[in-house]
Amino acid sequence: MDMKRKIKKYEKIILAALEAEFVDRQVSEVCNRVIADKEKHHYLVVKTGWYNAKTFMDNMLVHFEIKEDGKIWLLANHTESLITEALVHKGISPNEIVLGFYSPAIRAASGYAIS
Repeated sequence: MDMKRKIKKYEKIILAALEAEFVDRQVSEVCNRVIADKEKHHYLVVKTGWYNAKTFMDNMLVHFEIKEDGKIWLLANHTESLITEALVHKGISPNEIVLGFYSPAIRAASGYAIS
């Protein structure tokens, strides 16, 4: 599979997983939104809105990037969700996923790619 098609395939899987895991979880006036930069291959979930009409929230929960070599980097996960397991369940090899927020030494023991 050429790199362009591989990235497109991974993009669809990531977006479907983020939508399934995080969208429709609304608390008060706060909601989760999936943001996709399909040109530069960044995919985020942000929690945004007014909590109890007193506190405005706009926080990044999850951030993925697909690098030029086709590897999927999870750059941030500020949730308890094991979102990488959803990607593996959808057919992406753990060798294609990098837990970028961990140092390379910790990544070696993660069961996912080092880089």
